Amino acid sequence: MRTPEGSDRRTAEDDPADAIAAAWSRERPETPVGSIGVVTRIWQLAKHFGDDRRRVLAEAGVDPATLDLLSVLRRSGPPYTMSTRDLAVHSLVTAGAISQRVARAERDNLVTRRPAPGRSRAVLVELTAAGHELVERTVDRVLAREAQLLERLGPERREALAELLRELLDDVQDELKVRGISHVGHEGLDQPEHG
Repeated sequence: MRTPEGSDRRTAEDDPADAIAAAWSRERPETPVGSIGVVTRIWQLAKHFGDDRRRVLAEAGVDPATLDLLSVLRRSGPPYTMSTRDLAVHSLVTAGAISQRVARAERDNLVTRRPAPGRSRAVLVELTAAGHELVERTVDRVLAREAQLLERLGPERREALAELLRELLDDVQDELKVRGISHVGHEGLDQPEHG
């Protein structure tokens, strides 16, 4: 099928999500299939976006965990310094994972760490000039690519989709009684996600 913009689109007959829903409806007419068109496509999109982001980062020579660490520090504003505890909360990973990320970034001269004044065991992590330059260059590359992947929707449809996804996320989190995304092996977080 051709859209008004002239791009090829799958028809309902050859769309995997529609085919799955149709097969369940045929085999088990009592099975509720209304979620398949949404949930299956969200999973497929997450996989495509994740794979593409990993490819872009590999071309830039940056691993996703390091970019996440540097991005959290960069978004914190000057002086681009946070405690390891705050980094873990904002990155939605465990303290052990943050410790590994910081050690790797410090080896690459992307961050420095030092004891927090007046706090016995707290450690502060600060973005270096090299880390700042790397995150600036890489974030622009990643976000430009993701904008390119979404550009066919146009600004109004992107905004509408973002609002629908926000509502859906809020509703699902309310239904599941969780906030944010839990760490692997942990219960759901009580605080909102820090994006």
